[in-house]
Amino acid sequence: MTERINKEMIIADMLKIDPGIAPILMASGMHCIGCPSAQGESLEEAAMVHGLDANELVNTVNEYLSKK
Repeated sequence: MTERINKEMIIADMLKIDPGIAPILMASGMHCIGCPSAQGESLEEAAMVHGLDANELVNTVNEYLSKK
C-alpha cells in the first residue's frame, strides 16, 4: 500500500517518504522547501504562508504517490 500524506505532516517528513514531492511543492509556489524553517512546518502551515489550499496540495501529492 502506498503511503499517503495529510496536511498536518511536517514537510521534512513528507520528503523522507518520497523526495519526488519536492518538485510538486515547488511548482505550487513553495520555493523555500530547502529552508531549515520550512522543513519544520506542516504542509498546512506552509500552504497558509504561501496563500495555497492545503487540501488541494494533499490531493495532488497523494495522487502522485498513488501512481508510483
